[in-house]
Amino acid sequence: MASAALALGLALAACSSTGGKRAEEKAEQAGGRSAAGTPRWTFAMVTHSGDGDTFWDIVQKGAEKAAAKDNIRFLYAQHDEGQQQAELVQSMIDQDVDGLIVSLAKPQAMKSVVKRAVKAGIPVITVNSGSAESEEFGALTHIGQDETVAGRAVGEELNERGRKKAVCVLHEQGNVGHEQRCDGARETFDGKLKNLYVEGTNMPEVQSAIEAELQSDTAVDAVVTLGAPFAAAAVKAKDTAGSEAEISTFDLNEEVARALDEKELAFAVDQQPYLQGYQAVDLLWLYRYNADVLGGGEPVLTGPEIVGQEDAAALTRYAKRGTR
Repeated sequence: MASAALALGLALAACSSTGGKRAEEKAEQAGGRSAAGTPRWTFAMVTHSGDGDTFWDIVQKGAEKAAAKDNIRFLYAQHDEGQQQAELVQSMIDQDVDGLIVSLAKPQAMKSVVKRAVKAGIPVITVNSGSAESEEFGALTHIGQDETVAGRAVGEELNERGRKKAVCVLHEQGNVGHEQRCDGARETFDGKLKNLYVEGTNMPEVQSAIEAELQSDTAVDAVVTLGAPFAAAAVKAKDTAGSEAEISTFDLNEEVARALDEKELAFAVDQQPYLQGYQAVDLLWLYRYNADVLGGGEPVLTGPEIVGQEDAAALTRYAKRGTR
C-alpha cells in the first residue's frame, strides 16, 4: 500500500512538472520575492530538538519553504530540555511575534508559557508531540502523528513479519510521545516488547546499550528505534552482537532510505516532518489572513505511513534533497 502511494506521488509529480516549473519561473521573475500580498508577519517555531537531530532539520526546512511563499519572517529555536524550551518560547512572546509553533514533548514544562502566549493574543499551533494537550493549552490545532496509533501500526507490522520478542529503544526520557509509541506497539504486538532506555545524546552509549541487550537475550528478534539517527547505531549493535534481529525505526532521513535500500532496515514509520513544518506555517498564515482553522478540534494527521525496503528507491529522491 505504501509502495502504491509513493508511486502515485511520483506520477502526480511528473504530471504537474510543467505547472511547478512555471511557478518556479514566476518566483524567479519576481526576484525571489513572495507572491503573498499580506503584511510581513513574524512567526516563530520552538521545538524540543537536540543538536544535530536530522528529523527537526526537515521540519525546519518545510517551515522555511512555506514562510518564503507566505511573506513570513521565520524564527527558529530549540532545546531538548523542557524548561529551557519554555524560556525560548517566552523570549518569542517578549518579541511580540505574530504566531507561534511549538512542540510539546514535555507538556507540563510548556503548559504555562503556551497559555501566556494565547493570553497575549498570539495564535499557537502545536506540532509533532502533545496532541492530547494542544487544545487544553489553547492552541488552534495540532499537526502531526498520533503516536499511539503509530505505535499500534508498528506492533501490527511486527506481527506480519513473524517477530516474537522486540526491544523498543527510547532515547529521550520524559518524552511522552516516545512512551506512547512503545505503549502503542505493545498493545497490538502478539509477542513480548521491552522498553530500553538509552542516553540519546551519547551515540556510542546507545550502540553499546543495544548491543548488550542483544547479547544478553538472544531471543530478541526485533529492535525498534524511535528516531532515524538511532537506526544506524542499532544496525551496528546488531552486527557486533552477532544477532539476527530485524532493525526498524520511526522517522526517515537519507541514511534510513539508504539502509532500507540495502536491506539493513526492515521498515520505517514516516510521519512526514517536512509537511508538519510547512503546514504549521501555512495554517498560521491562513488564520492571520482569513481566520481559517483546520482540524475541527481534532489533530491534523501527517502519519503514520509504514515504508519498507520496496519503497526505498522512491524515497531516496526526496531524502537526498532533505524533504523526507
